[in-house]
Amino acid sequence: MTALSVNINKVATLRNARGGSMPNLLEVTKDLQRYGAQGITVHPRPDERHIRYEDVRSLPEVLTTEFNIEGNPIPKFVDLVMEVKPTQVTLVPDAEDAITSNAGWDTIKNQDFLREIIKKFKSVGIRTSIFIDPILDQIEGAVATGTDRIELYTEAYATDYARNREKAIAPYLVASEKANELGLGINAGHDLSLDNVAYFSKMIPSLLEVSIGHALICESLYLGFENVIPMYLQRLSH
Repeated sequence: MTALSVNINKVATLRNARGGSMPNLLEVTKDLQRYGAQGITVHPRPDERHIRYEDVRSLPEVLTTEFNIEGNPIPKFVDLVMEVKPTQVTLVPDAEDAITSNAGWDTIKNQDFLREIIKKFKSVGIRTSIFIDPILDQIEGAVATGTDRIELYTEAYATDYARNREKAIAPYLVASEKANELGLGINAGHDLSLDNVAYFSKMIPSLLEVSIGHALICESLYLGFENVIPMYLQRLSH
């Protein structure tokens, strides 16, 4: 079964919109795990417009599942990860002013940089993953960085799914075969939803984990976390 890690950035965005502590991030995290989430993901950005660095430090108090911290490995981020020591760190090359992540790493151009950062995280037992487009030479470049896993950037799949799901999944099938061949674990994330996640997971049986935030939070406005989490778990089991 593919594990479900819930990205709680949007919960923090709602809290920050009015100040105070409503909704309470720690209580939501406890509930998500109680409803079946197998991991919690956060993506702190330098301006702390949703997840704050202090949130990241507080979350281990209530975590009973895996903790995944995503972000661009600027010095402030690296220091935070080394302090908190999550289960996994996912390296994402997003610009400081990016609304959301919009591209994977160039693992060839940034190979030396990524290798150094990954070596540092792995030295304290943190599993590493690189956010990457489904491009074969970039997957091959990822191996040389020493990363444990890659996270396939799935926006293109989600965009094309309704029009032609076979065409949408095709590059991800090739990419996953190459990753398997090279011994890389496979995660995936970005714009996955209740509508499209089952097919993606079924077609890539080696998929270890999906990280889902925006769609899951939106779906939960109508259906509630208590219902939506089991619905994802059902779609991810095969």
